[in-house]
Amino acid sequence: MIHRFFIVTVTLLLLNGGMMPVSGQAVNPIIHADVPDMSMIRVGDTYYMSSTTMHMAPGVPIMKSKDLVNWELVSYAYDTLGDTDALNLVNGKSCYGRGSWASCIRYHNNTFYVSTFSSTTNKTYIFSTRDIENGPWEAKTFSPSYHDHTLFFDDDGKTYLIWGVSRLMMIELKEDLTGVKEGTERVLIENASAPAGTNIMLGAEGSQLFKVNGKYYMFNITWPRGGMRTVLVHRADKITGPYEGRLALQDKGVAQGGLIDTPSGKWFAYLFQDCGSVGRIPFLVPVKWEDEWPVLGVDGKVPDVLNLPVSRGLIPGIVAPDEFDRKPGDRDLPLVWQWNHNPDNSLWSLTERKGFLRLKTGRIDTSFVKSRNTLTQRTFGPVSSGFAKLDVSNLKEGDFAGLCALQRKFGQVGVKKVNGANYIFMVSAETNKPVELQSIPLLQNQVYLKISCDFRNRTDVARFWYSLDGETWNEIGGPLKMEYTLMEHFMGYRFGLFNYATQETGGYADFDWFRIKPEL
Repeated sequence: MIHRFFIVTVTLLLLNGGMMPVSGQAVNPIIHADVPDMSMIRVGDTYYMSSTTMHMAPGVPIMKSKDLVNWELVSYAYDTLGDTDALNLVNGKSCYGRGSWASCIRYHNNTFYVSTFSSTTNKTYIFSTRDIENGPWEAKTFSPSYHDHTLFFDDDGKTYLIWGVSRLMMIELKEDLTGVKEGTERVLIENASAPAGTNIMLGAEGSQLFKVNGKYYMFNITWPRGGMRTVLVHRADKITGPYEGRLALQDKGVAQGGLIDTPSGKWFAYLFQDCGSVGRIPFLVPVKWEDEWPVLGVDGKVPDVLNLPVSRGLIPGIVAPDEFDRKPGDRDLPLVWQWNHNPDNSLWSLTERKGFLRLKTGRIDTSFVKSRNTLTQRTFGPVSSGFAKLDVSNLKEGDFAGLCALQRKFGQVGVKKVNGANYIFMVSAETNKPVELQSIPLLQNQVYLKISCDFRNRTDVARFWYSLDGETWNEIGGPLKMEYTLMEHFMGYRFGLFNYATQETGGYADFDWFRIKPEL
């Protein structure tokens, strides 16, 4: 019994970044992976959450949970956002760090709604479905793109969007949600940042509106200069105001989100924290009500331990291994996978070689980040490793195939074909310019690849490995100091499977499997 308790305790310590949880209770963060800009609802005893994945396709992931801690991907609001050069990663254009941003999920008249916006297309999108897990989804779009908006269905039958930065605006939508009712735009809150002071680096944004016991509560994030990400709450008796505001939480930089209640009457704020190269990670903060105000935290602080069920881990709900062995009725790709930009569906296959993912080349590319059909899923903390088995029998001259850690400062381990010979290589873009750190001859057609990511205490280091037999691992190249970049990729690092051509097309790489583990 002592031995078993020791194993369980050490496992929980590893999974939760060194925090000692109370037995049977959840710990913060509830998801140690990139799930930013959360929006959340409860329908009966089931919670649904939407998030941001920007330039990835499919987009706007939908997750569900029965306990607010253990989540699984169940859908996406769209397969592709549109058909443009930037979204398709063609003609030198891309939508890294753009695509679609913060979404808002709602449930109204037995229908689920998810709204989002895109500066890439300059459009606002409202997706709807009766069956959030199976679809189909209906899309309605209109211009312009309303930044970080909240969609709100009021009790009188009117529907609103509220958006803006510091100066918050409101519009009423047409009954069919296809656009804005003319003449309804108005200023809702002139300076929503005011409760945090006057020296503001990031004006109040990320609006999410809730109605509780007849009152309206607006949640926003702001960032005082020299301070940290901060939660603001405004309250009003009417949706049109006037609103009075308070600074609601200022701890650990945990901010941006809103309110959720449980069937038993408990309240929480769902928020997220910028956590280095793993990305923006979700937290839950207990809420109590005082004088009709939501009071966030425990003595104003974000607790490490929550009175909620313990996490069972992120595998297979948020990330998962894939043997690429499909049975009749299976999805082509499990929901954990997303393509970097819109894929070219003619250049990948799970049927041409049974039990393998085949990535084919169809054009010449000058760099990895400009190449299409990189298939990705999240890294996660505190530590995680991705593994792949690769068959390079059919690479052509100038082809590069393998496993990557995808962000602007990316890292790759894989196989390249040069002068008719194959070489295992490792490339680092830590200096913003890709540099090959090591290359060694490969004298067989199959190779095993591994990337290990250490996010503990924001170490943010990835290491790269290869094996010729799947048992003995050899480190190659050097460590990559990972960095979360805001102005370009704007997301946590992702494991990715890639194949691209630099000299001639028609080659292909066959991936036998991808595996992911919470270990180095």
